[in-house]
Amino acid sequence: METSLYLPVKAFLEKAGYTVKGEIGGCDVVGLSEGDPPLVVVCELKLTFNLELILQAVDRASVSDEVWIAARISAKGKGREADKRYRDLCRRLGIGMLGISDKGEVQVLVSSAALIPRNNPKRRTRLVNEHSRRRGDPALGGSTKVPIMTAYRQQALACAAALASGPLRPRDLKQASATAGRIMLANHYGWFERIDKGLYGLTPAGHEAINRWNAG
Repeated sequence: METSLYLPVKAFLEKAGYTVKGEIGGCDVVGLSEGDPPLVVVCELKLTFNLELILQAVDRASVSDEVWIAARISAKGKGREADKRYRDLCRRLGIGMLGISDKGEVQVLVSSAALIPRNNPKRRTRLVNEHSRRRGDPALGGSTKVPIMTAYRQQALACAAALASGPLRPRDLKQASATAGRIMLANHYGWFERIDKGLYGLTPAGHEAINRWNAG
């Protein structure tokens, strides 16, 4: 699975000085440097190097300062990573290539270069904000067909956990989330119910969510 590549790539980027988290804004791996504004590095993961991986990297280049692609190195040495044309295309596009061995060792096949101009500042800002607001690194990069633990979901779960013992008012949930009132009013996941004016409780779906995510 692509998630098996995440931890080696995360360690590689952390060694380079980035704070790394997975599955941010549709990107498999996002790293932020210290500083304001931070430098943004994005890496996309696939089990093998292919054209789709390059297309994803080109898209991500509009929101990052540095973009990489990472995949398993072919055991027989006949994968795309051995194709000079593929490597040259990455060089021309400014895309770095990382090869991951079966033992999790990371090899730089092509160095990244900032050749593609950044042209989507709004999307970049959303990416940085989500990375900064998310507590810890709860999602493995490369995850598919599973709900992602976003910063919003983390705050909603914090509110749900606080309500597990009984109904509360938004002002009582400020420690769980500064936007508790808006989260419960929107009730995006169906976890909350309004019991009285300004008083909220937890639905069965809310209790189930607490058990599910805590177990995960």
